[in-house]
Amino acid sequence: MSDKIIQFDDAMFESKLDALVRVKVEQTINAMLDAEADEIANAARYERKTDRKAFRAGHYERTLAAKAGKLSLKVPELKGALFGSAVIERCRRRESSVEEALMEMCLAGVSARRVDDIGRLMWGERMPSRTLSDKLKKICKEIDEWRKRPLESEYPYVFVDGVWRKRSRGGHVENAGVLVAIGVSAEGRREAIAADEGMREDAASWERFFRSMIERGLRGVRLVVSDRCAGLVPTVNSMPPKARYQRCMVRFMRDVPSKTPPGHREWASAALKAVVAQENRESAMAKAGTVAGETEERKLKSAANRLREGVGETTTCLLPGFPANHRIKLRTNNMIERLNKEIRRRTRVVGGFPDSNSALMLVCARIRYVTSRSWSDRRYMDMSRLDDNLGAAA
Repeated sequence: MSDKIIQFDDAMFESKLDALVRVKVEQTINAMLDAEADEIANAARYERKTDRKAFRAGHYERTLAAKAGKLSLKVPELKGALFGSAVIERCRRRESSVEEALMEMCLAGVSARRVDDIGRLMWGERMPSRTLSDKLKKICKEIDEWRKRPLESEYPYVFVDGVWRKRSRGGHVENAGVLVAIGVSAEGRREAIAADEGMREDAASWERFFRSMIERGLRGVRLVVSDRCAGLVPTVNSMPPKARYQRCMVRFMRDVPSKTPPGHREWASAALKAVVAQENRESAMAKAGTVAGETEERKLKSAANRLREGVGETTTCLLPGFPANHRIKLRTNNMIERLNKEIRRRTRVVGGFPDSNSALMLVCARIRYVTSRSWSDRRYMDMSRLDDNLGAAA
């Protein structure tokens, strides 16, 4: 029975189909080139006309890497006129979509060597390193303009964090940071609003970072969400007017139990969950005081002190000015942590960077790639309720 079943070879079918498409595309482009030559000469091939403007003088062959494959083209030559094609640019060896695809792979996290191998496998030729370098320089210029663009919208919520990578400096490899800011606009959409180099996550770096955003037009900030980075809290309290600081609850709930012995950590985690589960900040602070007292009774003074120190800045989003449906997204820094994970995945391919600018450009390119695909099409928050809550709080 099995010998009567029709076997279908998918691989052979795809190979034949690809070859058929390539041949048809090649024939179509060659026909278009001939039509252009006839229009310039004002006569078809072998046609006898008294008012013709040029004569055919054969053709020369050239190749073009396209999405359909490597095409063999016959470019006409004319005697008495210069043949200029609107179909194929002069000296172009690759279709623009092919070059865009190669650059897209670079920005998506594929190493330059791997891009070179893929280009040869798919289109039958390598992209010269000089061409790839020139394309990257053009992209870096666009990225630098994007990074310094004016901020035209208001951003009530700003998420900030730093991502670390290795770079060469003075013959030594050292860790250096890139500070990243994500803003939620007044329309409720997420946007990468800043990325800049920071040697360390200290007060000077954060102050310079926020000053650059304010100079570019950052305004309307109500809440800055981040982990407790060194020097960040004083900067938030002094620079963006009317801004408050929200510490990531996840980091806080990991920090406090880390100061307890293993036998008490399960109890400490459950007690902290009860604190952050309160509906408003007043009840959360009251519950935190009770938990801190119980923690001291268990002779866990270090954990109790850490709880008292951090609970105020960890429950800022529970204040009346912030809508209840926003709190689930404001209480953690998970959004920017996921973005940093994508950045690390790309920078891990490179390893150590030769200088700070190359690292910054690659990080910004990765941010643009991720945010343009998954963030621009949908609204992140309903910001109409923020206005209602601010009016009620006032």
